[in-house]
Amino acid sequence: MRNDFAVFILTHGRADNVVTVPAIKKAGYTGKIYFIIDDEDEQAEEYKKNFGADRVIIFDKQAAYDRADTMDNFNDHRAIIYARNECWRIAEELGLKYFLMLDDDYKSIDYRYEEDGKLKYKPSHDFDRVFEDMIQFLEVSGADTVAFCQGGDFVGGVDGGNFHKGLLRKAMNSFFCKTDTPIEYRGTMNEDVVTYTTLSSRGHLFFSNTQYCVVQLPTQSLSGGMTDAYKEGGTYLKTFYAIMSMPSAVKVSMMYATHKRIHHRINWEHTAPKILNEKWRKERKEDT
Repeated sequence: MRNDFAVFILTHGRADNVVTVPAIKKAGYTGKIYFIIDDEDEQAEEYKKNFGADRVIIFDKQAAYDRADTMDNFNDHRAIIYARNECWRIAEELGLKYFLMLDDDYKSIDYRYEEDGKLKYKPSHDFDRVFEDMIQFLEVSGADTVAFCQGGDFVGGVDGGNFHKGLLRKAMNSFFCKTDTPIEYRGTMNEDVVTYTTLSSRGHLFFSNTQYCVVQLPTQSLSGGMTDAYKEGGTYLKTFYAIMSMPSAVKVSMMYATHKRIHHRINWEHTAPKILNEKWRKERKEDT
């Protein structure tokens, strides 16, 4: 794997249960891995013991909080936004040109493909090549960041429509980034949705590759991380950050037919600017 790239695993309170590490190594990743934790993490020494002190990067959480736009006055430090925003500073200090932000709860990142009219998956075994390809795509696309899809993007399988799009105008959970192209995440919760909807409305590009899918452990099944915050506020509170940020394009919706829960729904017609086909161009007199 190229030397100017590293995987950043954003983690808190899970020194003995960072499941993303064996997942990406099993998939063939051989490059650098750093663990991004905050100075309020009581398991800092366990992280250093498990992964090596030189691979554990500790940032000042209060300073990161003071710099962040949390969109609320809760003063809640249990949020990943602070680690996300610190990654560009950390990457610069490490002399990296590119990095990949990953959460700590990925069971696998699977390759998705169609066979006999059904959407199937299989594990990848060459993540070095996959990551190189994603970095190249980041460069040629001009995007702020590019990502893998999530399981929810493939509801309905092949007939759901997203798989054949190839790209989705969003980026969540996994972020391939350039050190010289910083992104400012906003919101104590739902910071990824808040950021890609708000910045997309300003002409920034965010893409997810539908060939790959991040498989996470069930939400709130692990202790540590943001589990406690989610249990207290639930999806109701989380949903409204995106609505506060983009009320013209995001609204409250119900997710799932059974076991319903509140979720955001994005109207992309109201979110991102579009390039019109030349056929709609009206001729002016000086053009004829």
